Amino acid sequence: MKPDTTASLLYRLAALVGRLPWSWLHALGDAMATMWIRRDARESRVARRNLQLAYPDLLPSQREALHRDVLRTTARQALETLRFWTRPPADNLSLLRERHGEALYDQALASGKGVIVAAPHFGNWELLNQWLASRGPLAIVYRPPESAVGDAFLLKVRGADNIRQVRAEGPAVRQLWKVLKEGGAVGILPDQQPKAGDGEFVPFFGVQALTMTLVSRLAERTGATVLFAWCERIGPGPDFALHVQPAPAAIADPDPQHATAVLNECVERIARRDPAQYQWTYKRYTLRPPASGEDNPYL
Repeated sequence: MKPDTTASLLYRLAALVGRLPWSWLHALGDAMATMWIRRDARESRVARRNLQLAYPDLLPSQREALHRDVLRTTARQALETLRFWTRPPADNLSLLRERHGEALYDQALASGKGVIVAAPHFGNWELLNQWLASRGPLAIVYRPPESAVGDAFLLKVRGADNIRQVRAEGPAVRQLWKVLKEGGAVGILPDQQPKAGDGEFVPFFGVQALTMTLVSRLAERTGATVLFAWCERIGPGPDFALHVQPAPAAIADPDPQHATAVLNECVERIARRDPAQYQWTYKRYTLRPPASGEDNPYL
């Protein structure tokens, strides 16, 4: 079966799940989280190790409570994202009960200098993508899955009006440069670990983490405005708050060490708003500083 055909079947299945009532989605997510913990699934193991690294001062009982909250939130997000991917964006955006900094984004876009949106893995970044697309054309950088079917599925579910997906590969920088020089908007997940040699090691929650220089390099060389943005959950129901904030000027510093350190400080500040809403199931620290003698902490 061709990847596009399989991706279409997966889309129909996602649409069926997305039609479930919110209370059912949340209950199903909670059951998934419980299963991950009981089976010591990858999500549970990675989250627990990340929390040990990032929160060494917590009591074991406190860390375990946070671990449970992280997995419950992660599972709920996976299911709610299926809904966002398969429902009209206008319906999804109606769940934004609060909007902070909306005018800031519009003004930056209207300036014609280009806008770089740094969107950490916090809250629901797929809902953020749809809000950004509602304001005008947007190019988003994504790392394609190894599976051709997975790639075809992502292209389908994120292929809404105004969204252009740019693969995080060789030509990506040139494509993003062109978008920004034309005054457009670019969305980047700044806390993805780059390939060895493509970033700088700077602290993230007190641990050295290989951090991308893409945001700072684009900002320095194009003069584009850098904004941080996220959609966080508020309250027990399907309610979200949009936040858009300006990035410090130092994020475009020509010194990559300084610029990436500032980037991580900003991402960490956002993640600390509600640690359970951050993506701790991602292996952020696999690559270690050269000659440090440190092993991959997830082995």
